[in-house]
This record gives sequence, structure tokens and C-alpha cells, in this order.
Amino acid sequence: MLNYIWLSLVVAAVLIGGWHDLTGAPTGTLKEVTGQAFEMTRVAVMDIALPLIGIMALWLGIMRLAEKSGLVQLLARAFRPVMSWLFPEVPADHPAMGAMLLNMAANFLGLANAATPLGLRAMKHLETLNPRPGTATNAMCTFLAINTSSIQLVPATAVAVLVVAGSRQPYAIIGTAMLATTFSTIAGITAVKLLEKLPGYRLPPVAAGGAPAVDPCVSPGGNGGDGAGLGISSDAGPGGKRPPAAAGETPAATLSWFGIAALGLFFLFFVVLFGAISFPEFFHHPVSVELQRQPPAIRSLNTISLLAIPFMLAFFPLYAALRRVKVYEQFVEGAKEGWQVAATIIPFLVAILVAVGMFRGAGGIDLVTQALRPVLDLIHFPAELLPMCLMRPLSGSGTLGMFTELVKEFGPDSLIARTAGTIFGSTETTFYVIAVYFGAVNIRRTRHAVPAGLIADAVGIVASVIVCRMMFG
Repeated sequence: MLNYIWLSLVVAAVLIGGWHDLTGAPTGTLKEVTGQAFEMTRVAVMDIALPLIGIMALWLGIMRLAEKSGLVQLLARAFRPVMSWLFPEVPADHPAMGAMLLNMAANFLGLANAATPLGLRAMKHLETLNPRPGTATNAMCTFLAINTSSIQLVPATAVAVLVVAGSRQPYAIIGTAMLATTFSTIAGITAVKLLEKLPGYRLPPVAAGGAPAVDPCVSPGGNGGDGAGLGISSDAGPGGKRPPAAAGETPAATLSWFGIAALGLFFLFFVVLFGAISFPEFFHHPVSVELQRQPPAIRSLNTISLLAIPFMLAFFPLYAALRRVKVYEQFVEGAKEGWQVAATIIPFLVAILVAVGMFRGAGGIDLVTQALRPVLDLIHFPAELLPMCLMRPLSGSGTLGMFTELVKEFGPDSLIARTAGTIFGSTETTFYVIAVYFGAVNIRRTRHAVPAGLIADAVGIVASVIVCRMMFG
């Protein structure tokens, strides 16, 4: 499906741009189409791929510590019933389960710079279970559907735009975004589970001799973090016995009483820090005017988002060190993968961003908006939101720009602005996510991932309009 969408965007952009040149239109000409094509190649490499190398190195290093210390396996075991239902093809104790959970948690907290590297790590693990290289598995498609529709605790970017614009209640969209994104997540999961059973998307039988690859992140003697002390072994031999550990591989030690006490003090420190940031008046600290305007629940949510990354960056290495993992060496080993992953996704980024940029430069989105306006009027859908809705699956920066323009035009506390903020916080750049995640593992046949993601986006948009009209209309 992605082949047809990509081809349609490129050809339509050239045809629309040529038509504008023929009719003498001042915008959307072939010159702009060409300029956008080359500009998007620069954006793909310089603005996305290169900065991603450092972020990838950081989070893949942290992820390596989580695996080696057994945290990933512990997390997977805690959520085994839910994850096994969502991903029945993935062994319950496979490292992919923990990696996907960490990615979902990062998305839930709105930690975009952590969610992408963790998601790419999860895709690498899922690819090791793939007997059909180049074709997306059911688990991959389900993971992508959840990613493109995942529930977000605080739509931080949308809230920030409203704050800068002078909104009296910028945090009002948090509740509406959570409701809308809940509907989109349910729709995404339902769609991906139904579509995978259709004849056009059903996986063919595995050819003779086909077998999952060996996970490079999983040592021969354990399952990614060897799960020492957890009773977990994804590759145990007959009778449940674990094979001998790889040469030079030291299993993580169990936590001592000192380690448990150290972790307890660490958690206590963050609890106190949470209270001091959320409710400074109880600590006799000055309270800003903006903080006074926030309800206690909103204060708490914002503080959780603020502390999440510092907590993860400190807790994972500390936990690994207390389990006698050589934290510096293992962090560096994990970070080495950052360059390789970022370099792998560049061709996929260039392909999707160039097509999107050309179509937008040709004025294709404006034409679609004009064509659909009569239908939208009949169903009472605000036509002013359509350009942003059409842009959302294609480009995050383009959507943000349109959202900002809507806030300026209609006011930060208007129904249009709040609905647009809810849409921004409850939908995702589906094509970008699919290009990056599938590109990292060289998946070319995406099967039902695209329609499932678009269905989730559509439900999120409709739910945003309905919820905002009920709450603010």
C-alpha cells in the first residue's frame, strides 16, 4: 500500500504543479515542487537523521543497561497477560516485550526523544522473530498501530503553543486529548487485529527451512539481560535448563540488602522532588502565577513528564550497577548501534519526506480541502480543521505550523484552537513513524500497518471534534 501512496503523492504533485503553471497560478508551481523535493532531502538527513544519532546512542545505551540488569525482563513479566494478548506470536519472555513496553511508557508520558529509540530497539528484537525478511509480521503491525495511536498523558507541544499564545486555560485540552486518544488506540488495535485476518493481508506459509534469526541483543546464555534471579529464559534448553553462558558473559547478580536500601532512598528522593515541584507552597518556596492557575492534577501530570527522563537516565544505570553490571562498558556497547540505525533509516526518510514535501508544495492539500468542504458542511465538521487533519499523518512540523496559525487566527481559547490542539495531541505522523520504524529493519511489505494507522488517526480526529464540542461547544 505504501508503494501506491508514495507514487500517488509524487505524480499528483507534479501534475498539480504543472497545471498551476499552465493556468498562471502564483503558488503551487513546479518550481515550488522542485524546491520542496530538495529541501526535504536536507531535512531528512540534517534535521532528523543526524540529530537522531546522538539521541539513539544515548537511549540504546540506557536500553542495553536495562536488558543486562534484567529490568526489561522484569517489566515484561509484570505485564505478561496484556502483552501476550496483544502479541501472541512473541514469546512471553522475549526481550521484545520489555522493549515495547518501555516505548509505550515513553509515548504515554510524551517523551518523544526517548520513545523513538526505544521503539526502534523493539523493532530490532521483533525482526529476529521474523521468518519472512522484508515482510512485516503481525506483531510489528500491531506495535506500529499502538505507536501511531498511543494514549498520551500530556500533549506537551500543543499545550506549549496555547501557553505562548496567552490562553487562559491552556491545560483544558489534556482531558480531551486523553479521551480522544483512548478512542484512537482502541480503533487502532481493533483495526490491526481484524485486518490481519483478511485474505489480502494474511501471511503466507513459511517456506521450508525458514526460521527466526538469532537476536544479536540476546546472549547465547540468556535473554537479553539474562534474567538472572527472575526465572526467565527465552532460550532455555530441553527440560528448562539454561545453556552455558557465553564466554566473558557475567550474569547480573541479585540485589543485596544494600542495593534494595539504595533504591529505596533513590525513590524517596524523587518523591520529595515531585512534591517540591508540584506543590512548592508546602515547602515554603515561592509559587509562580502560572503554577497557581494550574489545578493540582495538572501540576502533578506536568511534573511526572518533567521528571520522567531524569529518573530513567539515573535509575537504569543505578539498578544495573547494583546488580554488578559494568555500566560504562555496557552503555558504550549499546550506544554503538546509534549510528548504524540512524544511517539505515535515511533512505526511507528521504523517500517519504520528499513525496510529502512535493505534494504540499504543489498545493495538493488545499485542493483536497476545497473538494471536501461541501461534504464537511453537511456533517458539521469544521472545514478550517481539514488542512491540519490531512497534514497530520504526513508531517509533524507541517501540522504544528498549521495548528499555530489556527491559534493565531481564531484565538487560543476558541473551540477551533482547542479542537486542533486535541487533534494534535491524539493523532500521530503515521507515514513518518512507519518509514522510520520499518526502515530500521528493512521492511518493504508493510501489509496492513498503513490502513490500521490511518483508521486510528481518523477515529482520533472524529473523537476530538465530538469530545471538544461536548466540553467546550
